[in-house]
Amino acid sequence: MDEALREAEQKMAKAVEVAKDEFAAIRTGRAHPAMFANITADYYGQQTPLQQLAGFQIPEPRTVLISPYDKGAMGAIEKAIRDSDLGVNPGNDGSVIRISMPQLTEDRRKEYIKLAKTKAEEAKVSMRNIRRHAKDAVDKAVKDGDAGEDEGKSAEKRLDALTKKNVDAIDELLKHKEAELLEV
Repeated sequence: MDEALREAEQKMAKAVEVAKDEFAAIRTGRAHPAMFANITADYYGQQTPLQQLAGFQIPEPRTVLISPYDKGAMGAIEKAIRDSDLGVNPGNDGSVIRISMPQLTEDRRKEYIKLAKTKAEEAKVSMRNIRRHAKDAVDKAVKDGDAGEDEGKSAEKRLDALTKKNVDAIDELLKHKEAELLEV
């Protein structure tokens, strides 16, 4: 039973990390390298994450400079950014790719908030699935006689507390992201 709870705790922590990463990839009014985390470019026939192909600098809040490690990858990086859902048009001066982030419109902010809520709900569904699997393991241990009913009830209470703690963490991340998106 303890192993099932430990495993559930690890999986829930991982789900919170995934949610944190997904929230970071949602664009706000400011530029940040995490916006490019989910973008891949065709590099010698392989889809390669941009972080492996270039360095990122943020000289101003709405400007990103991308310095490709291999100048031959510049066109592929540009194309990948242009084709992404960021809604930006990169400019190339031969050595770096410059991106100016346009100001977010109110409609676009609302779309991003809706996207953030969807990502949060997906993370919560993941939490509930992890909880259900752990609870099934606890119930099976009690049914098989490996643990007493009191132990089972105690484990279930700990599992519920763990689930609540992680769901609250996701809610807090969502609240922070919403505030960040509404900030003008």
